[in-house]
Amino acid sequence: MNSSFCVAVHALVYLNHKACMLSSEDLAENICTNPARVRKVMSALKKAGLVYTKEGSVGGYQFTGDPEHLTLDRVADALSVRFVESSWRSGDSDMECLVASGMADLMDELYLDLDARCKERLAQISIADLDHRIFSTRRQKESERSMV
Repeated sequence: MNSSFCVAVHALVYLNHKACMLSSEDLAENICTNPARVRKVMSALKKAGLVYTKEGSVGGYQFTGDPEHLTLDRVADALSVRFVESSWRSGDSDMECLVASGMADLMDELYLDLDARCKERLAQISIADLDHRIFSTRRQKESERSMV
C-alpha cells in the first residue's frame, strides 16, 4: 500500500469536518505533508467525483459526497490502490520444477485474494465513521479530564 490512500482519507475526513473550501496548503499543513503531494492525490479524488475544486486565490477543495455513504473502498478505487502486492516474483515459469514454475502464480492469486478482503473490510467503513471515532474519542478524553 502506498501513502496516497492515507493522504486521501485524511483530506476527506478533514474536508468533511471543516465543511468549506480548503487550499492544498491548508490540507498539507493538517496532513503534515507537502502541497504538491496533496494536489496529486486530490486530482484523483476530483476525477472520481469525490471532491469539488475551484481555481484561483479563493480556490481549493471541497468535499462533495455524503460522508455516511462514502466508504474507504471507493477512495482506494479512486486511487487505484492495491493493499497487498509484491514487486518481486519467485521462481520461473520456464523451470521444470513444479514448485519453481508454479509458485509465482499461486502467490499472485493469494495477493489478489488478500487485497479483495482488505477492500471488503474498507467497504464497511465510511468517512462519517472515522469522523465519529475521532470526535467521540476527543469528547470522552475531555470528559475524563474534567472529572479529575
